[in-house]
Amino acid sequence: MNAPVRLSPAAAKRVALIAQRQGDPSLKLRLSVDGGGCAGFQYKFGLESEVAADDVVTETDGVQLVIDATSLPFIDGSEVDYVESLGGAAFQVRNPNATSGCGCGTSFSV
Repeated sequence: MNAPVRLSPAAAKRVALIAQRQGDPSLKLRLSVDGGGCAGFQYKFGLESEVAADDVVTETDGVQLVIDATSLPFIDGSEVDYVESLGGAAFQVRNPNATSGCGCGTSFSV
């Protein structure tokens, strides 16, 4: 069975590095979708240790990605990656459900 949302090896490596620097190996990357942004919805990333009972959890290289049940339909089938470029470094979502996005890369519509 495929995970509903995949965490790329580069993103998993980055989360593991952050967890190591903060001295908290239990840190997980949380991805949620909020209303707002330029295109209607926006991605929100956070780091936390807790997982709620209704969260969906996927794992790559020992690092967990946590998604709340409300956000999952908007990002099902997506991949979370960590990309470094001349403009900076950030987590990015490759979302096959998004019908449009904006230049900031964190806002989308379905």
